[in-house]
Amino acid sequence: MLVVVGGHSRNVGKTSVVAGLIAGLPERQWTAVKITQYGHGVCGEHGAECGCADPLHPFAISEEHESSSGTDTSRYLAAGAERAYWVRTAAGQLGEALPELRRIISSAQDVICESNSLLQFVKPDVYVAVLDFGVADFKLSSLRYLDRADAVLVHAATEQPAWRGVAQRLWRNKPRFDVRPPDYVPLALLKFVNERLRG
Repeated sequence: MLVVVGGHSRNVGKTSVVAGLIAGLPERQWTAVKITQYGHGVCGEHGAECGCADPLHPFAISEEHESSSGTDTSRYLAAGAERAYWVRTAAGQLGEALPELRRIISSAQDVICESNSLLQFVKPDVYVAVLDFGVADFKLSSLRYLDRADAVLVHAATEQPAWRGVAQRLWRNKPRFDVRPPDYVPLALLKFVNERLRG
C-alpha cells in the first residue's frame, strides 16, 4: 500500500502529518520516504542554502538509522516506521531516481511518502494534501496534482485561503479534515486513511 502526503508550500506540516499517520496506524509495517528537490544550491524543502545536492550523481538516496538525530526521516523512525529514506534530486529530475524508488516501494508492505512530485509517476492508494490557508505560496507541483487528492488537511486558523489563482473546485468538495497544530492528525483522518487502505 502507498500513501502520499503532499503540501502546497514549505513548512505547512507535511512531516508532522507523515509522522502522525505512522504513529496512529502502528499495525502497518511502514517504510517512510522523504523526497527533496533542489535547484541552484537552494533546497526545495527549506528554501535556503543546503547540502542536498550530490554533485557526482543525479540523485542520492540515504537510509536513516537514528531515531533521535533530529532529521525529518528520524522523526519517521521515532514515530514507528520500520525503515526511512531521504531522496534528494535536482528539481525536475525525480525520474532519475525512479528505478531505485520503485525498488524501495515494491520491497515494502506499506509505504508513506512525503512528496507532491512522486504523483507524476505513481498512483497511490491514498493521497492527502496539506493546505494552510494562512500561507500565500502555492507550489506548482501541488497545484498540478491537487485535484487527485483523496482528502485535504486544512489549517483552519482563517476561513479564506491567502493564495490566489487556485480554483476552489480543486479542493472544496473533497473530504476535509481541519487541524490546529501541533495536532496534525485527527482521529477522523486516521480512520479515513485506514479504511482506504483496507479497500
